[in-house]
Amino acid sequence: MEQKPKKPITREGFGRLAAEHDELLLVERPKVVNGVQVAAAEGDRSENAEYIYGKKRLREIDKRLRYLGGLLKDIKLVDPEYLEGPKVCFGSTVTVTDEDGLDRTYTIVGEGEADGNSISWLSPVAKALLGKKVGDVVLVRRPAGEIEFEISNLHFGGRHYKLPPPVRPK
Repeated sequence: MEQKPKKPITREGFGRLAAEHDELLLVERPKVVNGVQVAAAEGDRSENAEYIYGKKRLREIDKRLRYLGGLLKDIKLVDPEYLEGPKVCFGSTVTVTDEDGLDRTYTIVGEGEADGNSISWLSPVAKALLGKKVGDVVLVRRPAGEIEFEISNLHFGGRHYKLPPPVRPK
């Protein structure tokens, strides 16, 4: 039987998602369950707004718990502090310049941990950038259309990647 590859996730992202999972499981869900039990004890459930809302909220919590459980299962923790090298990789922060000369900075993170300053490693932009070097021009095929980026900067856990000095002929 073939072993499933582990899903990469940053240490920070893992901490955030695990904390959300624990909060939902250990605090929020028991509170909602208690509210539903109290509302159910009041009698007629068909017109009891607290009961109906509580059951709906439980379904939402359980759905989110299943999603988070899937994200946190079979993972490979990556700490950007220990990354280095000349190429864009999972966990690195890359600055690109688009066709209009505008700079954009992305941190490549795991599925489910992306926010305003980071992108999932499964996104079209991240897939185009992974494995490339500073100075490379990449074509990104997005649902909104194609765009070219030039990689202008690369960071690992806050450390700037410096290009090696040019080799001088003797």
